[in-house]
Amino acid sequence: MSLPDLGVQHIKAKVDTGARTSALHAFYVHPYKRKGELRIRFGIHPYQNNTTYSVDCDAHVIDYRKVTDSGGHREKRYVIATHLAIANEVWEIEMTLTNRENMKFRMLLGRTAMNKRVIVDPGRSYLLGKLPKSKR
Repeated sequence: MSLPDLGVQHIKAKVDTGARTSALHAFYVHPYKRKGELRIRFGIHPYQNNTTYSVDCDAHVIDYRKVTDSGGHREKRYVIATHLAIANEVWEIEMTLTNRENMKFRMLLGRTAMNKRVIVDPGRSYLLGKLPKSKR
């Protein structure tokens, strides 16, 4: 999938129907105000096991909320709205920012973002193909 508003052409995500909220890996997060609007600058490493390639992003903050992770830990996270592109479909989703450096996937697509547009077949993976190894 891709996040065109953020300049992320490719990112491997875990589709997780058990997670309500989507999450994106951010290795630094700097909130700031511009013309009275809360915004955030953050950096992501979109490719697994590759911290040399990064994308610097900037987005409007729509919320700051407590999220409980799969281990039961509560954390306050910034929430942004951005467009998600999968195959020929594009729609806006909400996503929290957190450090997912030690997680297998840099992005988690939660059920709210699926918005009845994604059908999950738990027995299948990579239905749209994989990135060539040179780009991972």
